This record gives sequence, structure tokens and C-alpha cells, in this order.
Amino acid sequence: MKLDKQAMLLYAVTDRSWLGDQTLVEQVEETLKGGATFIQLREKELEAEDFIREARVIKKLTDAYKIPFVINDAVEVALAVDADGVHVGQDDMDAGELRKRIGDKIIGVSADSVELALKAEADGADYIGVGAIYATDTKADATVVAFDTIAAICQAVSIPVVAIGGLNETNIHRLAGTGVDGVALVSAIFSKADIQKATRELRQLSEAMTRT
Repeated sequence: MKLDKQAMLLYAVTDRSWLGDQTLVEQVEETLKGGATFIQLREKELEAEDFIREARVIKKLTDAYKIPFVINDAVEVALAVDADGVHVGQDDMDAGELRKRIGDKIIGVSADSVELALKAEADGADYIGVGAIYATDTKADATVVAFDTIAAICQAVSIPVVAIGGLNETNIHRLAGTGVDGVALVSAIFSKADIQKATRELRQLSEAMTRT
């Protein structure tokens, strides 16, 4: 799947902390209906068989909506379900090694410095996830990245950049002028009672931010 900067506008990262009466698949479908432009499936505790089963169903949804679908870290799951790609952090597999494993699929890499972002691009990454923008309970060990660093990363690389970490409807606008192509959100989407409505409003905020 060809990746363009528009895919970064509203990048939804799953988290089953807020399932309530819905399944994760149902929640993902709601965010797709609301206008999500990218889905990352992040599962740290699920057994492999259940992970693959869930990923297969989500892949059918994202195919129907024609948006990219990547798996966080779990390369074997991504290959098993023919996901569009894999997202890795700095403590996970190197992008160069990952490229050998997954061929021409999408590779996303987390980076919190210009140096790491440039290395990821050189190693074959298709996009960079920069964060954390703000402290977040979703990833307690994440380092907060200064706004001037975010801007410097966007200037340094030629591939799309998505901002992640602590972003929500109250602070997305603060990224205006940094050059980021969109926002990656977790609780700002999945903790809401009306996920479809929240996604629609967050996408509008991201579109406004990227135009500024």
C-alpha cells in the first residue's frame, strides 16, 4: 500500500483499556466510521492465536475503508494476517532488519530526536512517530519531546511524521507550525463514550492544525 502524508491525519492506536460493552473490533469500526485515516493494532498481553484472529477481522475493516493497517511490534502477526505494515519503537527491531523481514510493507518507527529520525529514514522507514508530545498514562516511560525538536525532525526527514503522546481535543492545535502531518491518538479516541463522534471532531482539529 502506498503511504502518503494524508494517512497521518488521524492515526488511531488501539487500547483495550476502555472496551466496556464493545469489542475492540467494534470500537475500531466506530473510529473508521468517524474518519480515522490509519489504524495501528497494539496488543501487549493477548495470546498469539487471539491476536491473529482479531487482526484478521480488523484487516478486513481497514481494507473496506481503504486505509493503512499496521501491527505494533509483532512481526509474525503482521505477516500472518497480511497487514499493511509494522510499527516499531527504538527498543524493538531495527528498521533495516525489519525491511528484510516484511519486504515492501509499511514500516513506522518511533523517534524522539533528529538523529534517530534520520537513521530510521535511512534504514527504510516509511514514516516517523514522534513523541511523547505530552506525558501520558498510555506509555509511562515515554520521554517528552520539545516542540522545537518536533519541528526540527519534520524539517530533517522527507517521509511523513505523526505526533503521538498525550494529545487530545484540548491541545492538538498547539502543534500548528511544527510541520507534523497529523496526530496519533489512543485515549482521546478509545476512552470516549461516542467514539465515532470523537474521531470526527479530532480529525477536524488535526486538519485545521496541519493547514496552519
